[in-house]
Amino acid sequence: MDLIGLLKSQFLCHLVFCYVFIASGLIINTIQLFTLLLWPINKQLFRKINCRLSYCVSSQLVMLLEWWSGTECVLHTDPQAYPKYGKENAIVVLNHKFEIDFLCGWSLAERFGVLGGSKVLAKKELAYVPIIGWMWYFTEMVFCTRKWEQDRKTVSQSLLHLRDYPEKYFFLIHCEGTRFTEKKHQISMQVAQAKGLPSLKYHLLPRTKGFAITVRSLRNVVSAVYDCTLNFRNNENPTLLGVLNGKKYHADLYVRRIPLEEVPEDEDKCSAWLHKLYQEKDAFQEEYYRTGTFPETPMVPPRRPWTLINWLFWASLLLYPFFRFLINMISSGSSLTLASFVLVFFVASMGVRWMIGVTEIDKGSAYGNIDSKQKRSD
Repeated sequence: MDLIGLLKSQFLCHLVFCYVFIASGLIINTIQLFTLLLWPINKQLFRKINCRLSYCVSSQLVMLLEWWSGTECVLHTDPQAYPKYGKENAIVVLNHKFEIDFLCGWSLAERFGVLGGSKVLAKKELAYVPIIGWMWYFTEMVFCTRKWEQDRKTVSQSLLHLRDYPEKYFFLIHCEGTRFTEKKHQISMQVAQAKGLPSLKYHLLPRTKGFAITVRSLRNVVSAVYDCTLNFRNNENPTLLGVLNGKKYHADLYVRRIPLEEVPEDEDKCSAWLHKLYQEKDAFQEEYYRTGTFPETPMVPPRRPWTLINWLFWASLLLYPFFRFLINMISSGSSLTLASFVLVFFVASMGVRWMIGVTEIDKGSAYGNIDSKQKRSD
């Protein structure tokens, strides 16, 4: 390992990133709280401000991927569709196999200048999580309970509120609902067999109802579906811990632009369309494993400097008092103070590694047992 690589793997560097992210995130959440005063006066100004504040948080994670680890992502797409990316609202359908696939989706949004306004379909519990969850609440993210009887009305209402959103956005959605594992895939394919649906080799069975209601609610506001199929070269298995350690990965992302007019309005037909889309995604993955590449023209959208500039701003603002505090603690010479410092350092270390651990692919959300899944509709 070279000197820079060794430096990037040190926990002190990780602690700095976590401190800047947490401290700046809580400051931004506080500012967002005060922006609520604008909502009854000028809703669109409230939205524009919160898009910028949201970018200050989410771009820090994208900075780790693009600038710290230097991960490269080659886009494979139609050159005629490429100029439209970032110039229109779009529903982005992502496969859900890797720990950092959500981060690659954010990177895609950042490269085309729509990260601040971009949306996801997230679990309702995340709305109560400080920093990311609270940030999402203020940017009108769509939350769901994963119980369709409860979600049908609330998700539809949240999506309808986005029809007059003043910023361009990608609506990022993992139709599989949970991250791919062999165990979940086996259960999923048993459900597919029970329902008479075609089997998939590299994906879980898509959950169609959330996609159908998204299409119906955002029709005539969203211009297209971007079907995105992600893979990594040389059988790389990227992790968030690897990104934090500065490890460089090499991603290929196949993006197809499908005009929304081609997606059926009828719910049953829309569901059938989505199942067909995932069969095609499966075929693209098969081709990638066979040839090492996706169809269409490879290109690399330019990496923008704003994620790095944003992080440097917050780091310059927050690190001086942080290190001043540490130096004062160490120079005090007090055994109790030093013991407290070691304890805080240890707890912080365990906390960071726990947050990384909960994202590991084997610890993804439970797909459920086969009996419950067979009883549950999409």
